[in-house]
Amino acid sequence: MTGVTLNQAVKRYGDVQVIHGIDLDIEDGEFCVFVGPSGCGKSTLLRMIAGLEETTAGQIHIGTRDVTHMDPSERGVAMVFQTYALYPHMSVEENMGFGLKMNGVPKAEIKEKVQKASDILKLDQYLDRKPKALSGGQRQRVAIGRAIVRGPEVFLFDEPLSNLDAELRVEMRVEIARLHKEIGATMIYVTHDQVEAMTLADKIVVLRGGHIEQVGAPLDLYRDPDNRFVAGFIGSPAMNFLDAVVVDGGLEVPALGRTVAVSAQLPAAGTGVTLGIRPEFLHVQAGKGALRAELAEALGGVSYLHLDAPTGERIIVEERGDERAREGDVVDLTFEAHRAMVFDSETGIRIR
Repeated sequence: MTGVTLNQAVKRYGDVQVIHGIDLDIEDGEFCVFVGPSGCGKSTLLRMIAGLEETTAGQIHIGTRDVTHMDPSERGVAMVFQTYALYPHMSVEENMGFGLKMNGVPKAEIKEKVQKASDILKLDQYLDRKPKALSGGQRQRVAIGRAIVRGPEVFLFDEPLSNLDAELRVEMRVEIARLHKEIGATMIYVTHDQVEAMTLADKIVVLRGGHIEQVGAPLDLYRDPDNRFVAGFIGSPAMNFLDAVVVDGGLEVPALGRTVAVSAQLPAAGTGVTLGIRPEFLHVQAGKGALRAELAEALGGVSYLHLDAPTGERIIVEERGDERAREGDVVDLTFEAHRAMVFDSETGIRIR
């Protein structure tokens, strides 16, 4: 097991640069998740680490080895893809051991390693089955087992759950988290789903346009984002962003129809800024106000109330408890001022 270091890693396709000088340290045994919107470069960066994409400039180290220009087979990594890529004519056992067989590993050693991986992933009863006789979640476990059998220094996952239904995604998230705890290997995982990122990661790397926006532990990014992009991307439902103007005593927020005090070093009076408030820190006051509930999503233990402000801005409020607003209600809002965040309207940088 070992860590991964990227030093000014760059990827270009001709004149188009898609990865812009990435510096990143992933510790030995860490579960690191690359997250971001489609096209942000997360899969490209993972493939550069795997050696499936050539690194145009910079260096990639796995442990103490410079692997920048090594072939994928020499890097000590194993990759699990979005598609299972199993051989349909082979059994589960044969699929898991095929890579070792091709490398001339003795049959007894292959069987031992396949059995160990099968025990970890609870695949014993499926070893004689063909892939067509397995569910999507079982096939993905086989693909992960094939990676385990190789005994890599680093595991790479490229959106491995995106082909599964919602229930299986949750089940496989738990399986992957358990696997990491059991074998303790360094894992790098790519996803566009910030829920996966929050629940699996020791460290999250938020990417946009081939640049790193912020790196940190899941709750650190949630509670203390550096900019509006990270604040809006991490968290579900997303943070509410409202136009505001700096005045004496705080911020004038037209959507809320009031001036609010916030704990930030505000710029000069008259400056336009953006106020960010997460849905769970807003509270409904029924029977007054000017915010109309256009939609109420009741999900059981929690409801999400979608409000239209007179300014045209949409606000989402998380409600719990027995008394909840309904569609069509006109309400007012209060919020926990110390939880609010302020962002520069032009750059999106957090004003602290």
